[in-house]
Amino acid sequence: MIVSNKAVAAGDLAVAAEVSDVLERRGAMKHPPVTLAVSDATALGIAGLFRSPTPTGKVMERFYRKGSVDTAELLEAARAEQAYASPEGHAALYCLIGWVHNQVHARSGD
Repeated sequence: MIVSNKAVAAGDLAVAAEVSDVLERRGAMKHPPVTLAVSDATALGIAGLFRSPTPTGKVMERFYRKGSVDTAELLEAARAEQAYASPEGHAALYCLIGWVHNQVHARSGD
């Protein structure tokens, strides 16, 4: 499935603030819903943070620049990047993965 995002990417500070907020809200719930995810702008901002010339970084670049990418590719890239990321980066990628799951969930209801 291809996910599309037409938002303007959030800046670094907005990404950090929203990731923190979403994680705090999710952590306060025993079973947080899949719909509790970062915004489209933050999802693009996270992808922008992980752009690089590596294969996974190129997936992030494509999503950041074009706003659309295959969900399987994006999930694989985010999970691979988590292995090398700082704790903050790992958390941001976790939120990006959650955003993808939210998009899939929303589309399956259509």
